Amino acid sequence: QVQFVESGGGLVQPGGSLRLSCAASGRVSTIYDMGYYRQAPAKERELVAIITRAGSTNYAGSVKGRFTISRDSAKNTIYLQMNSLKPEDTAVYYCKAHGQWGVGPIRDYWGQGTQVTVSS
Repeated sequence: QVQFVESGGGLVQPGGSLRLSCAASGRVSTIYDMGYYRQAPAKERELVAIITRAGSTNYAGSVKGRFTISRDSAKNTIYLQMNSLKPEDTAVYYCKAHGQWGVGPIRDYWGQGTQVTVSS
């Protein structure tokens, strides 16, 4: 069974910081990359940041220099440090892992999402 434990969302004022974490569990065979996507009301889901098993990272242009993604491969956990938050960062943030659980297919697996609200 694929399970994700996501935490760290909440309400923060503009300019503030939050740290999200996502731990994947269950019969993990291999995780190739993990990342965060976000979806604001009436908008499509978009990539925020992704990190590969080798440690390579990729960020959306709108968050470069403000967000940092990191990974603890031994714990199948990723972290997203979000600084200098803006109201436009308000969205539901979803964790995604691309990999294989047990003998299942290699595909994307999604967490349930955590709300981030940036408002004064």
